[in-house]
Amino acid sequence: MSDLIVRDARDGDREIINDVTLAAYQQYAAVMQIHWEGYRHNILTTLADVKPAEQIVAEQHGAIVGTVLLYPPGTLVWPELRLLAVAPAARGRGVGAALMRECVRRARQSGAAVLTLHTHEIMAVAMRMYERMGFVHAPDLDFHPAKDVTIKGYRLNLTEGA
Repeated sequence: MSDLIVRDARDGDREIINDVTLAAYQQYAAVMQIHWEGYRHNILTTLADVKPAEQIVAEQHGAIVGTVLLYPPGTLVWPELRLLAVAPAARGRGVGAALMRECVRRARQSGAAVLTLHTHEIMAVAMRMYERMGFVHAPDLDFHPAKDVTIKGYRLNLTEGA
């Protein structure tokens, strides 16, 4: 992955960030069924105005192949990453892990003791990556946006092994 560049998004990146994010999450449409349109709308609304989050992208051979939002400490209780997305054609090449490592680095640099994220069990590949990186399920962060939906909270202690 030596040709992968992880950087802050630029103003001209917005359209491709939207495309990459929607392409990455589209695989869940059939599983989410009635919840998909609401989730898709939430993704687009979040991406329309990411402030105060940092929009981070992974670029390879001049093309954006991944993206993530990192919300700073103080916005929420701890810094939190959201909408980690890797273009389907770029999966399995360490793009998601590189974006995650950058979020961990920036959260540590900010002095935060914890980094959090939320996910759903249908995102099994992502959950395995989070757990390999040391994130643990934190049931106190779970929430239920609908009666039949549980969003799982994960926490990484940034002070261990720092």
